[in-house]
Amino acid sequence: MNSITPFPQLHSTPEQVAFHRTELTLILSLYGRMVAAGEWRDYGISTLRDVAVFSVFRRTAENPLYRIEKRPKLRNRQGQYAVIGIDGQVLKRGHDLGTVLRVLERKLIRAVE
Repeated sequence: MNSITPFPQLHSTPEQVAFHRTELTLILSLYGRMVAAGEWRDYGISTLRDVAVFSVFRRTAENPLYRIEKRPKLRNRQGQYAVIGIDGQVLKRGHDLGTVLRVLERKLIRAVE
């Protein structure tokens, strides 16, 4: 009757992946500039078990124009950050969020007539 019941193993990975405050600062800075330019109007944030997604919308009731994803499991391979277009195509993937977001900053550059 002196049997020992071990505690369940604690997992080193969190139950949900989320964006850190510094990551959100970079993303929301770009979002604010795109809203001021009239390109974007709404966003949504999803935190799931293996991915965190920041979705950008032109209008609320449509599919996202872009998805900014964070997948920590890909940290040592292709990079944990990715920008995915409306058609599901990966536009940029990398280890640094700032360089990955530059693919969207090019949309702000317009020729002045």
